[in-house]
Amino acid sequence: MTPDTLPTLGPVRKEIVVRCRLELAFEVFTARIAEWWPLDSHSVGQAQAQTVRLEPRVGGRLYEVCCDGSEHRWGLVTHWDPPSGFDCTWHPGREADQATRVSLRFESADAGTRVRLEHRGWEVLREHAEEVRAGYDGGWATVFEELYAAAANSVA
Repeated sequence: MTPDTLPTLGPVRKEIVVRCRLELAFEVFTARIAEWWPLDSHSVGQAQAQTVRLEPRVGGRLYEVCCDGSEHRWGLVTHWDPPSGFDCTWHPGREADQATRVSLRFESADAGTRVRLEHRGWEVLREHAEEVRAGYDGGWATVFEELYAAAANSVA
C-alpha cells in the first residue's frame, strides 16, 4: 500500500460509568494501574512482566517492568490534567515511531464517574492498521470495560 491508498480508520471508543468519585476513578486508572492491568496477557513480557507504571506528568513514561529488571516502554504521557484526563502515545512491543494515541477522560456522573477512552491514529501502522485496530477494539473491551471497571467499582 502506498500512503495515499491507506484506509482512514476511525478511533476505538469505549465509555463506562464506574461507581466511585472522579478523583478515585482517575487514581485507579493511573496510580493503581498495576493492580488491575492483566500483564500475563496484555504486555510485552507476558509471563515475565512483573508490573506496569505510569509516571504522572507530561513526558512521563508508561512502561512495564519484567522479572529480570528489563523495561518495555508502552508510551509517553502527552497531556496530564488530573482528575479530568490524560493522553499518551501507545506502542507496546513496537517502536515509538509507530505509536498510536490513547486519551482518557473522566467526568462526574449521577452514578459515579463517566470514563471515556479513545484510541486513534491507526494510519501510522500502515498495512497492519485494520488488524491492529480490530485487536484493540476487543482488547479494550476486556481491559477497560471489564477489568478497570471492576477495579474502580471495588473501591467505591
